[in-house]
Amino acid sequence: QVQLVESGGGLVQPGGSLRLSCAASGSIFSINAMGWYRQAPGKERELVATITSGGSTNYADSVKGRFTISRDNAKNTVYLQMNNLKPEDTAVYYCNAVVQYYSSRRMYNHWGQGTQVTVSS
Repeated sequence: QVQLVESGGGLVQPGGSLRLSCAASGSIFSINAMGWYRQAPGKERELVATITSGGSTNYADSVKGRFTISRDNAKNTVYLQMNNLKPEDTAVYYCNAVVQYYSSRRMYNHWGQGTQVTVSS
């Protein structure tokens, strides 16, 4: 079994910064892509940013230039540095990872429990 545990959410004023972390644990052989998604009230979940095991990144247009995704493969952890936050960034942020299990070598898609980010004055 694999778990993703997120941390770092909270309340911040517009223009402020937050850093989200997501650590994967369990019977992990390797992790392929990792990423962050978000879901605002009344809206569908949307991609924020993804990063491959090799470090290639992809961002939603709405966060380009403000958010930075990174990962520490040795710690099975992905980060999201969020700068110049705007009220429209308010959402529950979910971590995602495509994990190859140690025992079966099969790949499974996993989600974290979500962490709330609120941008408000």
